[in-house]
Amino acid sequence: MLAFAGLWQLLTAYKVRFWLRFDQLPTAVEVGEALVRRIGTDEYWHDLADSLRRIGCGFLLAALLGVAAGVLTARSRWAADLLGPVLELVRPIPAIALVPVAIMLFPENEQGIVFITGTAAFFPVLVATRHAVRAVPPLWEEAVRTMGAGRARVLWSVVLPGALPGVAGGLSVGLGVAWICVISAEMVSGQFGVGYRTWSAYTVLDYPGVFVGMATIGLLGRVTSGAVELLGRRLTAWLPPTGAAAPAATPTGPAEVRT
Repeated sequence: MLAFAGLWQLLTAYKVRFWLRFDQLPTAVEVGEALVRRIGTDEYWHDLADSLRRIGCGFLLAALLGVAAGVLTARSRWAADLLGPVLELVRPIPAIALVPVAIMLFPENEQGIVFITGTAAFFPVLVATRHAVRAVPPLWEEAVRTMGAGRARVLWSVVLPGALPGVAGGLSVGLGVAWICVISAEMVSGQFGVGYRTWSAYTVLDYPGVFVGMATIGLLGRVTSGAVELLGRRLTAWLPPTGAAAPAATPTGPAEVRT
């Protein structure tokens, strides 16, 4: 990071123009000074709280609905035939393209932004969960069924734990997509938040302020993504370490059998 900041400072301070035009960008020092000024204002922290609240509500809804829909479509042929075509038709539509729909559907911008954020994160979670559930070895289910377990017990004791690694990956991807869309939605229709403040800085040609917003978005995304990854590791702590050697088989020769 220090090397990146140093290179940025050199290219912008000397206004290098070699295919890319660094003479139009603020220097790293100017961005750092702007960041220090912004951190000292209440407005900065209110924007952080607004964006975190929106991402939290939208991502929580996406996680719950995405996991539920993924398990349902993977385990039920009826649900796959009924919901699958609709979901696959809507999935390629960029979430940010739903801004006009959100404006017409919801009476307040806040609800629309949460809707866009949740929709963006829903589909990565759905697809990851669906593939993870289908990848659970059938032998695991058969082993539990031979001991008298019903469908509910198989789901909670075998399918969901077995699919957790894939679900955790989908949650991590979904969170990244959610950040992209919440910032974009704030720029288009928000009144508060990091995305709105970044766009406002651009409209008044406050380029250091734009980079302050970008740095803040990156930091928030890294922190929240790290939290989701940590949660995923905690939930899958029972898995063997990656690359761990399998236990050696115990030889059973004729003499041992006779014994």
